[in-house]
Amino acid sequence: MDWVVFVVAAAACLAGALGVVLASHPVHSALMLVMTLFGVAVLFVAQEAHFLAAVQVIVYAGAIVVLFLFVIMLLGVDRTENVRAERLPGQRPIAYLAGAGVIAGIFLLARTAWVSGAESVAGVADGPGSNVEKVARSLFTRYLLAFEMTSVLLVIAVVGAVVLARHSPSGGVHGSEES
Repeated sequence: MDWVVFVVAAAACLAGALGVVLASHPVHSALMLVMTLFGVAVLFVAQEAHFLAAVQVIVYAGAIVVLFLFVIMLLGVDRTENVRAERLPGQRPIAYLAGAGVIAGIFLLARTAWVSGAESVAGVADGPGSNVEKVARSLFTRYLLAFEMTSVLLVIAVVGAVVLARHSPSGGVHGSEES
């Protein structure tokens, strides 16, 4: 039964990931992302990581995808664009070089050994207390700054989307070429 659950969840993850990339409409792409995240949550449940599965559904499939949909609807990315007209000349070669660099870095890192034998930075994972308590203690002590910086970045992203999408007095979208 474990094998069947894994195969079904992995197929949902792969189909959702392909749907994210291949969907022509951005809202459909966001819905495919939800399917991928639910498949990952099922895989977490299969590994008995129930807290991570709940966080996956509540935070990612719930809040983050809703934020994506909000930005998609706010910015109106469903409009057609002329992809042949480049605003920044030379951006495609730079993007190709950056992509090749990332792929080369992945292959370089794949050749190295990841197991170091060193103790975890956050401490030992076993011992007294529940898993949720250990995650909370680590999150709100050692990693509090990173946790708060992530929330600040999300707020900045929403404010930036609102600023980009606000309408100018002339009736066009602020920052677009028509206004």
